[in-house]
Amino acid sequence: MTETAPEPPREPLPSGPGRSTAYPTARAADRPGPAPRDGNRRPAHRVRATARPAAPTLVAVAHGSRDPRALGTALDLLDRVRELRPRLDVRLGHIELNQPLLPATLTAVGRGEAVLVPLLLGRGHHVRHDLPRAAGAASALRTSVAAPLGPHPLLVETLYERLTEAGWQDTDGTRRDTAVVLAAAGSRDPDSAADARRTAAMLSDRLGGTPVVPAYTSATAPDVPTALRALAARGRHRAAVAAYFTAPGRFATTAAAAAPWIAAAPLGAHPAMARLVLHRYDRALSGAASARAARPHGELLRAAP
Repeated sequence: MTETAPEPPREPLPSGPGRSTAYPTARAADRPGPAPRDGNRRPAHRVRATARPAAPTLVAVAHGSRDPRALGTALDLLDRVRELRPRLDVRLGHIELNQPLLPATLTAVGRGEAVLVPLLLGRGHHVRHDLPRAAGAASALRTSVAAPLGPHPLLVETLYERLTEAGWQDTDGTRRDTAVVLAAAGSRDPDSAADARRTAAMLSDRLGGTPVVPAYTSATAPDVPTALRALAARGRHRAAVAAYFTAPGRFATTAAAAAPWIAAAPLGAHPAMARLVLHRYDRALSGAASARAARPHGELLRAAP
């Protein structure tokens, strides 16, 4: 039985230490060890430890891609999530194209509780229908479905850093011939387009007011070349393409090929993305707990519409 955590209109930027845009895997030797003991201090009385209940499993749900880099990127991102919360059971499932598929992942979790965190950037058919359906079919689990990753300030910060890596400088934002196209996967769901427009507005603010226009690689208009031509007609010939994709793939490659100037890499396994995955997980847990507390005793959990 499932429930879907509601998406609030705006959220604060979760706190947490920043990390560089280089992504080495932490080695065991680099992790801090136990604090040194004070030889002059008497040993403390031992307290019998009580077993804590295991936290619900975090099941990250990727779309899936025929590009082999997509799976590697998702695995790298989840490695970062585990570094931030080492005791949390973190697993990956795909909607299509890659193994493991989501139903197999949920079956492997077995019994208990799980939170599905979509590695998707906005509302759409997968978030509204596919994830709740898969969660509901896992009858042995108590499940909740988190909100998609976007829009969120952590995504915007990642987009900004990816543009900077590609060659964007803050002085570019002052030029009258400069603009950015936010290249996203399209959807027929109007809420998905609204989410992309909101992210574009947030990125424009982050870039000091530089125009940011959303464009799409499928399903809806404008496509990326059309958006670039429209900007050029307004005198914005120096346009960058920001890749609003979680991982490399056909859509990201097509969008980058259209760029007349610089094209940023997809969001990928950026440290801020790992923090955002955990933020969505925590918010879904909080929302599910509140919903259960508000129900009369014994009422079944039902999927949100």
